[in-house]
Parts: sequence; C-alpha cells; structure tokens
Amino acid sequence: MIITKQYRCIHSASCQCSKGHLSEDAIFLVFHNLKWNPKLIATLSCVCKWFDDLAKRVLWKEFCGTRAPKMLCDLQSTGSHVVDGNWRALGKLLTYCSGCTKGGLFKTIQNQIPGHFVYQTRFSRTSGKSFLLPQCRTDVLYVSDPCEHLDQGEEEDLGFFRGVFKSFATSKVRKMLISKGVKLHQTEVCPYCKAKLWSMQQAKMIPQSASCRLGSYEDGIEYYVCLNGHMIGICTLLPLSDSEEAPELDGVTVQ
Repeated sequence: MIITKQYRCIHSASCQCSKGHLSEDAIFLVFHNLKWNPKLIATLSCVCKWFDDLAKRVLWKEFCGTRAPKMLCDLQSTGSHVVDGNWRALGKLLTYCSGCTKGGLFKTIQNQIPGHFVYQTRFSRTSGKSFLLPQCRTDVLYVSDPCEHLDQGEEEDLGFFRGVFKSFATSKVRKMLISKGVKLHQTEVCPYCKAKLWSMQQAKMIPQSASCRLGSYEDGIEYYVCLNGHMIGICTLLPLSDSEEAPELDGVTVQ
C-alpha cells in the first residue's frame, strides 16, 4: 500500500523535506513495530525539525512508557502529562551514561570518559532514598545502579549514576537548595535537558548513606541536580572484596 505524504515541514525554510512527510499515524505504526528503538528515534530526530518535534511529543513518550511503565506511571501519578524536562530528556536518561569531559563538571576527573548507550539499567525508588537527607525523604527519587568504568588508571574504578525526581518543582530538596542560597553552576548544564545544575556537594546535601548504597568511598562521591529534577553523579568504587553485597531492592529494569 502506498501512503500519500500529507504533511509539510513548516519549521524551517532550509529544511530538505520540501515534499512533505508521512502522516504521524504511519510513523507511529512503523516505530511501534520497531519496538520504539531509541537509536532509531534519535536518528529520525536529526532529519529535520518536523521529525524532531514528532519525536519529542510522541515517540519518546511511547518509548519511556514501554521501557519503564511502572516508573513512568509513578512519575505521572500527580496528574502531569509531561515529565519534567520533556520526554526526550527522560528517554535519554533511561538509556545513556553521560560520561565526563576533562576539566568539565567533575573537576577531580583528569581523563575524558566518553558517554555511551546503556542496553540495560535498573532504576530504584528505594535506592533513591539513600541519596536524600532524612528531612527530604518524603521526596521521590529514582536512581540507577552505577555504570562501572573500571581500571581508569589513577582514577581507579569509577561509577556513573543518574536519576530523576518526581514533581521536583514541589520537592523538599529544591526548597532546601533555594533556602541555602546554593548557586547554579556557571558553565555546565544537564546532559539530558540542558538545564542549569546545582551541586549537592556544594550544598552539603550528600548523606553518608549514598556512598554505602553505591559501594563507594565516602569522600569519592559527587552529584548534581538540574532545575528539571534530573540527577547525574560519579563515585569512586570500593574494590569488590572490600564492599558489601547490596540487598535486593524494589526497582525498575530498563532494557
């Protein structure tokens, strides 16, 4: 069956898609059969602004709902139809370890560690409690298991982790950051939504329980939270023989 192109790209005069696009319904069916492949969604977004807009509104939302349905249902349980920072940002957070650049957000890291796609990640709401001060533990935070980057020379074994708050705009963490007068990072932004970042280390809001949960050195953990409630962090992992095996937690595995 030949599907007639129905939509023209109205977002950019320089767009190469001058002959119009397939209907949104047709593209939806194609990606449904592709099981909402995140790499293909990202590739489609680069074609033109029309496809990018469609991916932001529809495709990334379907991807998130398919990959982490319980987590997404919880994040939206307050009635919000759009997760803080938009669907593309959440989709990227679910599947991408941001790594770090030399002299970038994490100043203690001397070598560049490139970001990469993660095929399977486990996010836990229970684990997220360990990253919150006692007075903030009514907040809901989902945190991933650390993505291990081993044998980094002088950097030892590193773990990168990421997370997302539910309803961050009304969270106690945000209120405390503002009341403390913590300044936003002057140059670096969130790798997932490009929003400004608060340093939880600068705010002195990293509890000891965070390093215990990650299996890292107490003074080897640092993380940031952006204005949209995305969290990115790094830790220096303890040698396997020195760290205790973590108990089973209720979590969401993203494959």
